[in-house]
Amino acid sequence: MDLAMNGMVSLLSKLGELLKEEYKLQKSAGRDVVYLQTELQHMHARLNKVASVPRDELDEEDRLWAGEVREVSHDIEDLVENFLVSAQGAVRLLDDAGRLKSLAVRMAILYKMARARRKVVAAMEKIKGKVHEVASRDDRYRRRGGDGVHVPATWSPGASTTIDPLLSILYEKHTLVGMDDARDGIISKLREADHVAKQLPKILSIVGFGGLGKTTLAKAVYDELHKGFDCAAFVPVSRNPDVKKVFKKLLYEIDNQMCNSLNLSDLDESQLIKQLRKSLGTKRYFIVIDDIWGTDAWKIIKLAFMDTNCESKIITTTRNVDVANTCCSSDDLIHKMKPLSRGDSEKLFYKRIFANEVGCPSNLEQVSRDILKKCAGVPLAIITLASHLASNQQIKPIAQWRILLESIGRGLANDPSMKSMKKILLFSYYDLPPLLKTCFLYLSIFPEDFLIDRGRLIRRWIAEGLFEGQKHELGLIGLGECCFNELVNRSLIQPVHIDIDGRARRCIVHDILLDLICDLSSEENFVTIFDFIKEDIPVQRKPRRLSVQKCMDALSFPRLATMSLSQVRSFTLFNGLDNNQILRLSRFRVLRVLDLEDCPLYGSDLSCVGNLLHLRYLGLTSTKVPVEIGKLQFLQILDLRRVEVNLPASVVRLTNLICFYCSTNSNGSCLPAGIGNLTSLQELDTEYFGEGVELELRYLTQLRLLSFWWPDSFAHDKLVTFVESLGKLVKLETLVIITTDDIDVMREWVPSPYLRKLALKGLFQTLPTWVNSSSLSLVSFLRIAVNELSPEDIEVLGTLPALRSFALG
Repeated sequence: MDLAMNGMVSLLSKLGELLKEEYKLQKSAGRDVVYLQTELQHMHARLNKVASVPRDELDEEDRLWAGEVREVSHDIEDLVENFLVSAQGAVRLLDDAGRLKSLAVRMAILYKMARARRKVVAAMEKIKGKVHEVASRDDRYRRRGGDGVHVPATWSPGASTTIDPLLSILYEKHTLVGMDDARDGIISKLREADHVAKQLPKILSIVGFGGLGKTTLAKAVYDELHKGFDCAAFVPVSRNPDVKKVFKKLLYEIDNQMCNSLNLSDLDESQLIKQLRKSLGTKRYFIVIDDIWGTDAWKIIKLAFMDTNCESKIITTTRNVDVANTCCSSDDLIHKMKPLSRGDSEKLFYKRIFANEVGCPSNLEQVSRDILKKCAGVPLAIITLASHLASNQQIKPIAQWRILLESIGRGLANDPSMKSMKKILLFSYYDLPPLLKTCFLYLSIFPEDFLIDRGRLIRRWIAEGLFEGQKHELGLIGLGECCFNELVNRSLIQPVHIDIDGRARRCIVHDILLDLICDLSSEENFVTIFDFIKEDIPVQRKPRRLSVQKCMDALSFPRLATMSLSQVRSFTLFNGLDNNQILRLSRFRVLRVLDLEDCPLYGSDLSCVGNLLHLRYLGLTSTKVPVEIGKLQFLQILDLRRVEVNLPASVVRLTNLICFYCSTNSNGSCLPAGIGNLTSLQELDTEYFGEGVELELRYLTQLRLLSFWWPDSFAHDKLVTFVESLGKLVKLETLVIITTDDIDVMREWVPSPYLRKLALKGLFQTLPTWVNSSSLSLVSFLRIAVNELSPEDIEVLGTLPALRSFALG
């Protein structure tokens, strides 16, 4: 019901679109729209109360009613979008026909628009009946979910919402709390008898239940030791492992150069094992295999490791003692995780909230101890609750601490089961405002242990329409950044690869939290996970978002063929294809997101993509881009970075594009002329520009990120025009230019006042005059190549107020 409530905001906005004069709906249809708006506003108010009640306290009838509201909202949303797509497409065709002055064509288009209006009127009557049925139950549910229930804290995504620096401290290896002795003990065991001849690989296993910090401890040992080996790798396995994927990850980390020369997707398990053994050879290696759930997986994985006499080391982590025993030859090589001591629990808790280990005010000491007692020394629970109490970088009043204490049940001390852990974590979920709940549950699309790229996630949020009806001073991408950072600050996602600006480039979801949001998503019919193993997908359910996480064999595809796909808004494929049957995209009538970035599509025919008129997000890899892509008038995100492509000229017709990324073909194919039409672009990452771009670039005034190869073939006068156009991009925050030539013509450039990251990989003879504290006042990262850098230049660089990283060359 939380998701139904958040979706209602954008739905009300879309209904208002139908009342615009340009669509010329019949008066009766206009009255129906107003009726639906009124009823949905009442439902939204009811949902707001129902959604504030914890799930285990919710009346069954309330839950069923919220589900009905969700389904009828989906029906209305599909109806409205189908009409808007048809109507706006017809308007565009009408404009084109007007230029051609073809009366017959114009009449055909007008007839098509009239037919679309009649369809929406008929469909509106049916939906009105459904809404009336749901609304008639109002009295039954009015008595529920009112006063006295927990209400989520308010949160607004301000422009300054960044990752809490206190949280970053927790992920620094030198500040591990309560794990120093364990880390040093494991290192000591691994180093024992290192100089004894004929040492086979030593295997040590870390075992303990979820949330105790097994992965954190293994990573701390890995960071300390891996540089002393010929090769090293840290690879997660997960609950339902794809062993081929594990082997591929091992190969990429151990021998990346070899991987680039092979097509690993063509190798089967035995071939991958053979290649791994060949790559390891006589090398001294250190490998961590993280999160093994079963002995069968280990028995296959261990086949890849050579029994060399090179003092190699292997660490495994697992929740299962049997797995640990199978991995290790003796008990002394099994490290059993223990909960944190009371003192270390307090250190971790206080460090997250107060920035130090002993800074708890006296009035909060007792309630802190009571909360920590329920956490029973489990780091995941401690960090999650501490982040809740210090959300928005502000410590909550003592009353909120007591509410938290009363809301988390008996805690893990009396009930160390996952049920109690989830109850603790659910409190943080209930405290989220509707928008963040939706953003958080959206992460259930991604598989376990998947490194989620921040940009990819934010772009998908945008394309899904999660931010429709929301306003933010930095636009949709800025709003997405704020939501991402807030989820990090609340410790609901773990940041990975934090850059100099304090931004995490990627994130990962702890497997316990992932289990939690997968359960919630399933209940809400928000995401349907299809892994060809689970058999619990209700046949009657209409999935809205379909995540295909494991592709077993051709026999599995008929299961997908029997599913209803008419309401699927998002389709994501995380594995290779065994059968082209899965790419019959014509069944996806209202698809907004098609993400095939993790699925090679060698030779697949994607011409039917042009019929997916609702599409907002398209991510492809290892395939050709069809000419029909120009039909996707609503497309906002186009990601073609993982494949060399010959871009069709029709791409410049995608005037609603916000983000465009591509790797143009190595044969010299360029971004086609007409790029100036894409005036909504905020991010453009490409390689080669074509003729005319030097003038057209100035029309892309919304650009915040621009990355490209400097057009070496341009004459000097065109380069001057090019630099003038760059100066018109006054909203630029990131500029990356790559070239092997000198770029002294850039001396005349006028930087954007919002510039934060500047990388110019070309040569200046001397430092440009615009490198000063006034022009680059916000720049935190600067890379520039200068032939002659004087002492005065170095002083100038030292005056840049925000500079945190500088690279010369």
